[in-house]
Amino acid sequence: MGSWISMAEACRQLGVRPQTIYAYVSRGKLEVMPDPADTRRSLYRAEDVAGLAKRKQAGRKHETLATNTLFGAEPSIPTSISTFHRQRLYYRGQDAVTLAGSASLEETAQLLWNADQPADFSCAARVGAPGRVAAFSSLGALAATGHSTHGRMTRVLHGECQSLVGQLANAFGAQHGKRPLHLRFAQAWKLSPQAAELLRTAMVLLADHELTSSAFAARIAASTGASLPACLLSGLTTLSGPLHGDASGRVKALFNDVERLGEDEVMAHYLSTGLPLAGFGHHLYPDGDPRAAALLALFEPADVISRFIEKATQLTGLHPNIDVALAALAAHCKLPDDAAFGLFATARSVGLLAHCLEQLSVAQVIRPRGRYVGVAPDAGAGAAIGRG
Repeated sequence: MGSWISMAEACRQLGVRPQTIYAYVSRGKLEVMPDPADTRRSLYRAEDVAGLAKRKQAGRKHETLATNTLFGAEPSIPTSISTFHRQRLYYRGQDAVTLAGSASLEETAQLLWNADQPADFSCAARVGAPGRVAAFSSLGALAATGHSTHGRMTRVLHGECQSLVGQLANAFGAQHGKRPLHLRFAQAWKLSPQAAELLRTAMVLLADHELTSSAFAARIAASTGASLPACLLSGLTTLSGPLHGDASGRVKALFNDVERLGEDEVMAHYLSTGLPLAGFGHHLYPDGDPRAAALLALFEPADVISRFIEKATQLTGLHPNIDVALAALAAHCKLPDDAAFGLFATARSVGLLAHCLEQLSVAQVIRPRGRYVGVAPDAGAGAAIGRG
């Protein structure tokens, strides 16, 4: 057992708290096993700890450590919603790719919300022209008049969560009715049953991704007792960034160039300029995003797009991530403009609300501290003003 060490020893070698050890485990950086002598405790692979300690030796200046507190492994928030293990995504212990093979978004919501039954996303609310403006406007109106989450039963909050996802789906163009959301989107966009299955798979794969920036934003709002629509709006506005949930829009622009100029010319341009390729590579999946692989295996993208994906992977060593798969799906099904973001936002709203519900069990406001780097306060001047 010399290759496994205790939590205390791992913390000592890395100079971190137990929460950070948990974060390393959740990200697949540190392997863990039950202690045979005491199953209530865990042991950690000494080789993994030594490797992490070696990497931490580089740049141990105060500024580096302070910056890494926010942009590195911390802040770490305990969660049982989703995690990563050996470059696979799991929803409450279930492999997300396996789940996406048959589950609906409604059933995935039941799992992520710890609900008693599959969610019902039917909603009578109607909007004008469907799209991003309608989605954010309707959610903003609800946020302005919503009730605080404090002092309300979980089953009541589950009901409001269902209504919010349903209204969001309607705003992005889903057909009204009681059918599962992927069928309502497929009906609105006049898609075949086979294409509807692709939507179902994509939405389950997109439902959550652990503590993303949008989940963190939603949890901050939830920690203050804000209403569920306000919490969801906080998460979705963060999701809308081109470096997060709207990355498929950047991939779509890339695909447009490929279809117009050809894969060779576009690839040569990116390689000669050193520009990053949108949708390729993911720091959590160095060997390839399993969500993207699962979705791309279900349909044949256009020939030029397939050739480009293959060439980009071959020349850069970077694999396509879920944003490439989603953009390829949108092109394959000839979905309306912004439909890819609508699918992503609707699906991820399930995960964002799961994080909000989980955060409500923590009676503490999330409040990071700033590290002031501006002009030093002039204590003497302040004293002089006070005497005046």
